[in-house]
Amino acid sequence: MMLNVSAVLLVAGCGGKKSDFKYTVDQFADVKVIRYQVPGWDGLSLQQKEYAYHLAEAAKWGRDILWDQNCAGNLQLRHAVEDILRNYAGDRKCSEFEAFTNYAKRLFFSNGIHHHYAEDKFYPECEAGYFEKLLDAVGRSDEAGFLIPYAYDPTVCPQRRSTSKEGDIVELSSVNFYEGVTRDEVEAYYASIEDPADKHPVAYGLNTKVVKEDGVVVEKPWKVGGIYGPAIEKICAELELARKVAENDIQKRALALLIDYYRSGDLRKWDEFNVEWVKDTLGTVDFVNGFVEDYNDPLGRKGSWEGHVNIKDAKASERSAILSANAQWFEDNSPVDPRFKKAKVKGISAKVINAVCLAGDSYPATPIGINLPNADWIRRDHGSKSVTISNISRAYEYSAEESPANVLTEFAWDDAEIARSKKYGSYASEIHTDLHECLGHGSGQLLKGVAATAMGEYSSTLEEARADLFGLYYAADPKLVELGIMPDAEAYKAEYDSFIRNGLMVQFNRVEFGRSNTEAHMQDRKLISEWCFQQGQEQGVIERRERDGKTFFVICDYEALRSLFGKLLAEIQRIKSTGDYEAGKALVEEYAVQIDPKLHREVIDRYSALGLKPYGGFINPDIVPVEKGGVITDYEIRYTDDYLGQMLSYGEKYGVL
Repeated sequence: MMLNVSAVLLVAGCGGKKSDFKYTVDQFADVKVIRYQVPGWDGLSLQQKEYAYHLAEAAKWGRDILWDQNCAGNLQLRHAVEDILRNYAGDRKCSEFEAFTNYAKRLFFSNGIHHHYAEDKFYPECEAGYFEKLLDAVGRSDEAGFLIPYAYDPTVCPQRRSTSKEGDIVELSSVNFYEGVTRDEVEAYYASIEDPADKHPVAYGLNTKVVKEDGVVVEKPWKVGGIYGPAIEKICAELELARKVAENDIQKRALALLIDYYRSGDLRKWDEFNVEWVKDTLGTVDFVNGFVEDYNDPLGRKGSWEGHVNIKDAKASERSAILSANAQWFEDNSPVDPRFKKAKVKGISAKVINAVCLAGDSYPATPIGINLPNADWIRRDHGSKSVTISNISRAYEYSAEESPANVLTEFAWDDAEIARSKKYGSYASEIHTDLHECLGHGSGQLLKGVAATAMGEYSSTLEEARADLFGLYYAADPKLVELGIMPDAEAYKAEYDSFIRNGLMVQFNRVEFGRSNTEAHMQDRKLISEWCFQQGQEQGVIERRERDGKTFFVICDYEALRSLFGKLLAEIQRIKSTGDYEAGKALVEEYAVQIDPKLHREVIDRYSALGLKPYGGFINPDIVPVEKGGVITDYEIRYTDDYLGQMLSYGEKYGVL
């Protein structure tokens, strides 16, 4: 599970830049591309650097997998676009080629033809005839019959993951997880193979494509020798090299299990790997590698490929360690029904990290927090790892400081709210992220016999809302001041301001006017904010105010709002613990999906006037081996500022499918 950066993080924060390092390196469409630094790299040993290097190489080899998972024609289109960018000998300064280049940048950012966040198809700004000429110029005219409709036709693969209430969401989704099957057929298939009595259920369907052969529904595994075999073989080769220089025996055993899983496709091996991976709390270098998050699947089963390499920030991790040490207190004092609490919280390890390499579903757009593994029984019996990604959050913040425009001053009600955000906002947001990832996702339990997939297509939204509510509820608890985590009893108010402002208003600048709110994290924030706004109307907990024709949402009673957060947390935990699909569906459909069109138009106009980009993503630093006399003596971090160059180099070096 991951926590995505909210829109407000792109523009608000406190603290100045520590150097003249330029963070923002490119801007196009609704996106800006940012560089991040890697504090602590020079303090690693040569062995640790080599370990991180091979883990990063393994992560980069998975890039093609995600492209193909997002939509079956993505790789063919990307290969053609790369060919044009490298080899087109015509006029590259004309407006048409600039428009084509802009489309290419969007493709690379989204890992395919669908917006990375909104999931709708976007289109080239140059004419289709011009695109055909480019294809012809590089000897690809025979592909135009497929590529032109694929890129331009709005009826071809219109949405990556459908949330339509009319029709079959499996058939309507463009993700390459299913072929020739309906939702009913898929659900019937998994119902026939799942064992409700299994105390250690695997994540059925996590690493397969479901197809129909001779009228029979079957799974095709993503593994060595199966779908994505050539890429997975490369991943395994680098993981083998990493294993030889791992920091400890736990890491070596975990990597051996991960390689075994990739070679066999056996989900029991995936669980064995995760159990071993959770044990490694002593290493400095850590990673994520595999088919992990199921946000892109309309049925919430299939794991998108993801890679992440990071190093521990020992000083900053002291805060997370305090939360981990007190995890049982937070669980015991949660406002949920005791039946749904864990009697004994096990193995929650939390730390602050600095990213070294982002890949797959974490690149270029990336979460700011991660909590894994996702299996409820592993969390219950063995614990989980939770991380807050410090250098990514800081890069967002410092990049925002490079722009004179400010969303905070546009959407905050008064000087007191602005001052509170400047004083506490960045830090309070980090604490919320810590609570969300370190404790929220690891809290609660399912009742016996309730399947982890019981919430179906609403699973991701409800789980993110549950974790967010856990963090919001406890951000205001005096316990955080007692533990020395929050600086004082007023600091949490900055995060409450930010969350409500974003959930009820600011985040809608990311949604095309007239469309519904469909992304899981955005639905989570709207669900919580809208529910609290409506439930607290009689008491005036949150007021909707107007000034100079502009709308503002103002918190009038922070303590009452905290109580509402606790009430909704208790209900969502009940829904998940009991598998109450209909109640979960009702919450999401009523509070999370529809956007008031008048407010939507206003938000888009106000945000557009600021000239800011609502989305941010990253390019990786390069890890470069340094040789002397034929021997590698170091691995240097080098910071590139060429977004398009990195995308083309990754395609050339790691394009194996």
